[in-house]
Amino acid sequence: MSITTSKRLINLISLCGFFGLISLSIYFYRLGIFADIQALQEFVGQAALLGPMLFILIQILQVVVPILPGGISLAAGVLLFGPFRGFIYNYLGICIGSVILFWLGRQYGKPLVLRLINEKTYNKYIHWLDNQKRFDRLFALAIFLPIAPDDALCLMASLTGISFKKFTWIILLAKPASVFLYSLALLYGSEYLVQFLL
Repeated sequence: MSITTSKRLINLISLCGFFGLISLSIYFYRLGIFADIQALQEFVGQAALLGPMLFILIQILQVVVPILPGGISLAAGVLLFGPFRGFIYNYLGICIGSVILFWLGRQYGKPLVLRLINEKTYNKYIHWLDNQKRFDRLFALAIFLPIAPDDALCLMASLTGISFKKFTWIILLAKPASVFLYSLALLYGSEYLVQFLL
């Protein structure tokens, strides 16, 4: 698959995802689900298997082709499924999406990376790639913290010599903390988060 074809495919997925989310939102609105969070939780709860699978798929797509700000889907997972299950589904979706993103970057290289992240972000982190050992440490730390642009860094990592195995282990081990803290911050605000940590 050429870079041009992959760009078209990414644009098509983004467009379909965008219209799919709008259609789903209109459907939920007509059902009156958005008027009451308990009604929304009950609706999702009725789809015992389909609900979580659909949400994980949305999270995977959200990482690969951002449709909404990532924080919205993180908070939605906790609101819909509760703190524990919401965290698990968020974690699974984001980890799988991150690995797919890395694989795509490794397959199609710099042209695809520059297509998916803006030039300013690329230029900000390109100096990290000068030293592989330093990059691995900085990458692991950035993935652990909830403030770094994880998706962009996963793409940048694909341009380095980091092995697929090492990348995957960093994602699996470092992601839980950032997903947990970011979800808490979005749901309860920074004041609650500070109280929780102290």
